[in-house]
Amino acid sequence: MANIAFIGLGVMGYPMAGHLKRAGHNMAVYNRTSEKASRWVEQHGGEARETPADAACEQDMIMLCVGNDDDLREVVAGPQGVLAGARKGTVIVDHTTASANVAREMAALCREKGIGFLDAPVSGGEAGAVNGQLTIMVGGDESVYDLVRPVINSYAKMTRHMGEVGSGQLTKMVNQICIAGLLQGLSEALHFAQGAGLDGEAAMSVISKGAAQSWQLENRHKTMLAGEFDFGFAVDWMRKDLSIVLDEARRNGSQLPVTALVDQFYADVQAAGGGRWDTSSLITRLNRGK
Repeated sequence: MANIAFIGLGVMGYPMAGHLKRAGHNMAVYNRTSEKASRWVEQHGGEARETPADAACEQDMIMLCVGNDDDLREVVAGPQGVLAGARKGTVIVDHTTASANVAREMAALCREKGIGFLDAPVSGGEAGAVNGQLTIMVGGDESVYDLVRPVINSYAKMTRHMGEVGSGQLTKMVNQICIAGLLQGLSEALHFAQGAGLDGEAAMSVISKGAAQSWQLENRHKTMLAGEFDFGFAVDWMRKDLSIVLDEARRNGSQLPVTALVDQFYADVQAAGGGRWDTSSLITRLNRGK
């Protein structure tokens, strides 16, 4: 049993922190919207703290799940950030999807204070967080990873150490590149099936048993055919992630023409009012006017 702070109780963090409490850990939580932290404590127990620094005091591990690079800098290194309260020997596990550069930046600040830092973005969406079935890709010192792995396994079905700090974020970028291409392909396939007069669901049932099988096909084709997108991983979040991907690609010289194109397709969905729709809403671009 460990003393753990969880900072950032959004769609992902709220259930992830719940899994830690159910696993028997002593929990302190912080959220920018204090009402959400109070609601979490009412549901799970533990303590709500007023600042990240307060939450970090006397903890063995501190889990973070915030919005972007700037949020991460503020919650770690701001005047009331984690580093203002954490003791030497604490380990920070950052589940935010952010840039590899900010992971290296935060790790360097933590190192100066004798605090461990792992970048550990997750994949699996809200359902994966609720069901404790996330995939976690981790960058940082392997000995620190070995220390926290039994703890993060409470909400993961797969964890893997990918290398030095930043490697977790780089692996998450690989994940988002794959998802962007898969969803555009699935959107076009369903659009084509409907245009050809096929039963789209029957077509998916057949091809899902062959080489076209994917998680996106299995879990999203029915809602895509029904035009239902009020759930899941929001287009706004995906565009944030793809911006990080494309920035990194410019730095390392990778060519990502399909990813860049799909990013612009997501911009079209945003412009049509779909910023909070699930990423499978790419199909709405193709079905307009039908």
